[in-house]
Amino acid sequence: MTDLSNHFATQAIRTGHRPTSEHEHGEPIFTTSSFVFDNAAQAAARFAGDEPGNIYSRFTNPTTQYFERRLAALEGGESCVATASGMSAIMVMCIALLKSGDHIVSSRSIFGSTTSLFDKYLTRFDIQTSFVGQTDLREWKAAINTNTRMLFLETPSNPLSEIADIRELAALAHENDCLLVVDNCFCTPALQKPLQLGADLIVHSATKYLDGQGRIVGGAVVGDQKRVGEDIFGAIRTTGPCISPFNAWVALKGLETLDLRMKAHSSQAMDVARYLSDHSQVERVYYAGLESHPQHELAKQQQSGFGGVVSFVVKGGQEKAWKVIDSTRMISITANLGDVKSTITHPATTTHGRLSDEQKLQSGISGGLIRVAVGLESVEDIIADIDRGLDS
Repeated sequence: MTDLSNHFATQAIRTGHRPTSEHEHGEPIFTTSSFVFDNAAQAAARFAGDEPGNIYSRFTNPTTQYFERRLAALEGGESCVATASGMSAIMVMCIALLKSGDHIVSSRSIFGSTTSLFDKYLTRFDIQTSFVGQTDLREWKAAINTNTRMLFLETPSNPLSEIADIRELAALAHENDCLLVVDNCFCTPALQKPLQLGADLIVHSATKYLDGQGRIVGGAVVGDQKRVGEDIFGAIRTTGPCISPFNAWVALKGLETLDLRMKAHSSQAMDVARYLSDHSQVERVYYAGLESHPQHELAKQQQSGFGGVVSFVVKGGQEKAWKVIDSTRMISITANLGDVKSTITHPATTTHGRLSDEQKLQSGISGGLIRVAVGLESVEDIIADIDRGLDS
C-alpha cells in the first residue's frame, strides 16, 4: 500500500506498509533480533549486499522500514534512517558525513544537548563548530570557512521560536559546498517541509510529535538516497544506535494522527499565547503565530501552522518562574514535549541547564523564561492552570 496519494493525511495512514503473506491489515511488529536464510548461499549474498533482504534487526527490520518509508514520504525525501533517539540521529549523521578537520556552522538557538554534542564531543575528533545568531544571515556568512561542511539549525528554535529563512540558508550552504540540516522537530512535516525549501537533510526526535503521546524514545534522519540511504545507513549498521521494532511501530502509528494533532496543537497554542500576551505578570511571549513576533511573516510563508510550543518570560526572574511552575495542578512538570498532555519546564535549569551562563545569555535563556508545550486538554483548563501561578 504505497504511492496511493499525494495528500498528507492519506500518506500518513497508508504509506509504507507492505502486507506479508498473512495479508494483515494492521502493521505487524517483528520482534526478532535476526532473520533465517534459506541456505548458506543466500546468507552470503545478503551479507555481501548482492541480494536484498533482512539480516539483523540492528539495520534491517520490516517494522522499522514501515516507519522509515512513511516518514520519508511525508517529508518528501528519498530515504529515511530511524535511530534510537533524536540525539543519536544527529550523532550518526555527523559520523557518517563529517571527518576530522571539518567545520560546522550552527545556530546557537538549538537544544542544549545538541550544543554539548557539537561543543564537547565532536571536538575530540577535531570537528569544530561555530555558533551564530539564528536569524542573522551576516553571521552565518562570516562564520563559513573553507573547511565548513554543514550548516545546522532548528526552526522554530527551542525554546524561543526563532524562525530561520530556510531558502536563504539553503542558497548560502550550496554556494559554499555545504549541507543544510534542519531539525524539524517542532513543526514536523505536517506544518513544514524543509526539503522543499532547499534543505538537504532533516533530523527528528520521534520522541516528540511524531509519536505524540510520550510513549517512546526514537529519532530519524531524512534526505536523499546517497547520503541517507547509503552513508548514514552504513554508519548506523556499524555503530548501532538503532530504534527498536516496538518503538518504530509506536511512532508509525503516531504518524497516522499527526496531521490532526499538529493542527489542534497549533490552535490551542495560539489561544495560550494570546492569553499570556495580555497578562500583566508576563514580560514577553515567544510564539511565531503572534503578529508581534519578529519573524511572523516568514513563519507564515514557510509553515502551514505555528506549532504547539509557547515560551514566555515572567516578571520576577527564576523565583517567580519556579513559583508559576510549582503552582500548576494539571500541566506536567517535565522537559519532554510533543505530548497530548501539556508540559511545562524551566529551560535555564533543565533543557539548557548544562550551558554556561555566557551561552545562556547569548541564546536568550533567562531565569524568568518558562516553556509550555501546549497539549490537547481543554484549552480553558490549560490557561486556568498557568493562571494559578501567574496570579499567585
